[in-house]
Amino acid sequence: MNPLLAGYIHAVGRRKTSVIRLYLRQGSGVFQVNRRPWKEYFPEEIYQLEILRPFEVLGIDPGRYDLIVYAQGGGVKGQAEAVRLAIARALLSEDESRRPFLRKAGLLTVDARQVERKHYGHKKARKSFQFSKR
Repeated sequence: MNPLLAGYIHAVGRRKTSVIRLYLRQGSGVFQVNRRPWKEYFPEEIYQLEILRPFEVLGIDPGRYDLIVYAQGGGVKGQAEAVRLAIARALLSEDESRRPFLRKAGLLTVDARQVERKHYGHKKARKSFQFSKR
């Protein structure tokens, strides 16, 4: 493990093809994704609100924590939802009494849906070419 990350709580979040490694500790509010400020990495407000949802549900100020996030794969939405899951898992491992609140808000449930592959003889996974009888 990286010695710079000693003292952090490690959590992993996954969604679609996105994989997030998150390191959380009590701190001064530093929040970086792939070594960039998180608001620069996720500029759309809808994703910012989604990411901060675990803090909102628990009534915790996100400025109390330092978060270092490494994101791989997928798109912006999948990564944002994976970060949300990783934050919820990290906050849970910090204090197990938070489980009922996070569970009720649906923040600990892994959304395992994946894109279905394209099938032979079809335009897409399920869409077919137009059928003509004659």
